Amino acid sequence: MTKQPAPPALDRYDRHILEILQREGRISNQELADRIGLSPSPCLRRVRALEESGLIVGYRARVDSRRLGYSLTALLHISMDRHTPERFANFEAQVAALPQVQECLLITGQEADYQLKVVVRDMDDYQNLLLNCITRIEGVSGAHSSFVLRRVIDDTVLPAPE
Repeated sequence: MTKQPAPPALDRYDRHILEILQREGRISNQELADRIGLSPSPCLRRVRALEESGLIVGYRARVDSRRLGYSLTALLHISMDRHTPERFANFEAQVAALPQVQECLLITGQEADYQLKVVVRDMDDYQNLLLNCITRIEGVSGAHSSFVLRRVIDDTVLPAPE
C-alpha cells in the first residue's frame, strides 16, 4: 500500500477559499476575493494553484434525488467469495457501470467486503437492481440491505487542516 502524501501547507486564505468553494462552487471570483479579503488576481491564482495541486478535484451541482423520483436510498453490504485482486477489480468495474450506485466503499471490520449506497425509484426498482445486477456479479456471495429512513446529515464539506 502506498503512503498518502502529506496535505499541502495551507494558509488562512487557502483554508477560507476551500471552505467557501465547498459550499458555494458557483461563486464568482470577484465575490470570493471580496469575502476572503484579497484582490481578484491573487485570489484566482490561489484557486488555480489549489486545483493544479489536486486538492480541488472538481465542481458539481448537488441534485435532490427525491425531486427526480428516486425516493429510496439503500446501503448494501456485499460479501465476496474470494479475496483476490481479480475478483475485486471485476466487482468494482461492474458496479461502476450501474448508474444507481452513488458510492462504493471497500471496507473492513464488518462481515462484508463492500458497502454500496444506491438510489432507486421504489422497492421494485431496488429488487430488480439487487437480483438482476448486483448478485449476478461473479464473486458476490452475499448482500445485506439497510434502507435510509431520513438523512440526518447530508454534507460533503471537509474541514481544511490548520
